[in-house]
Amino acid sequence: MKTRVLVTGGAGYIGSHTCKALARAGYLPVTIDNFVYGHDWAVKWGPLEEGDIGDQEFVERVIREHHIEAVVHFAAYAYVGESMAEPAAYFRNNVINSLCLLETMQSCGVQNVVFSSTCATYGLPEEVPIGEEHPQRPVNPYGESKLFVERALHWKGQAHGLRSVALRYFNAAGADPDGEIGEDHDPETHLIPLAITAALERAPELRIFGNDYPTPDGTAVRDFVHVTDLASAHVKALDYLMRGGKSTALNLGTGTGHSVREVIAAVERAGNRRVPVREAPRRPGDPPLLIAAPSLAKLVLDWEPKLSDIDTIVSTALRWHRRLLGIQSSSTPATTNT
Repeated sequence: MKTRVLVTGGAGYIGSHTCKALARAGYLPVTIDNFVYGHDWAVKWGPLEEGDIGDQEFVERVIREHHIEAVVHFAAYAYVGESMAEPAAYFRNNVINSLCLLETMQSCGVQNVVFSSTCATYGLPEEVPIGEEHPQRPVNPYGESKLFVERALHWKGQAHGLRSVALRYFNAAGADPDGEIGEDHDPETHLIPLAITAALERAPELRIFGNDYPTPDGTAVRDFVHVTDLASAHVKALDYLMRGGKSTALNLGTGTGHSVREVIAAVERAGNRRVPVREAPRRPGDPPLLIAAPSLAKLVLDWEPKLSDIDTIVSTALRWHRRLLGIQSSSTPATTNT
């Protein structure tokens, strides 16, 4: 019998890719999603239970009926700007509902959880690349809510023996190389899909927030990780826990950064189309550089990104968005704007 894993938020972007990776690794992913942001078409590799993780009676029924042995926890709100405007909603959904989930796990005897955390728990970096020992000082409610859950996992482990891996990933990007699933957010805030839809003339011109950062081309630099590589890390983290591994927190990144202009150039190469842009002022709180020090994930999980070069990330994302929008490949010449 396959090991059954509860995946909260399994109809979302990273959650659905992880469900595919879990199924390929021999697990049976059981998705819980309330479809605030998820998509039913993204649930392809195991049962779906529609509901909210804050409903403890519902979650307990799912855990017991499906004989769940471990949890991979994605379910959360994840828009930084929205969290600044509606902090209470973020603490209610991301923190209180996560505590409900952990209590239900405890009552059902489920002791292993992989948690979807974020580099936003670090706040503004004091040094780059960012290692796991870097102080965690979030500068927005989204990062604060994720850090609170990390602390809850620690103290649940101390008090009740819960074992956890918190995965702090940097910029998730790309799409399933097989084209089965991909990124579809509303609203979309991520750079690569915004650049792609602008190039495909399905969205307004791309805004570049800040051109005077202390970086080689003046635009912000980020560490982009292919979503399939992130999914692989979740599977490896689950394997690690199921073998009796100790609780830990790990960065998921490549150790290499790409600027906004470099990403735009990659989209133009892949799509053979110009990305229309408009320069705008910096956004408050945006650091110039966010790059991971990923060596601990290699040491603990033997995880290394395999698809996270920028051209592979962009090409898989472009194929997905063309399919999503019903657009055939074009030979329109590209011209640079950088």
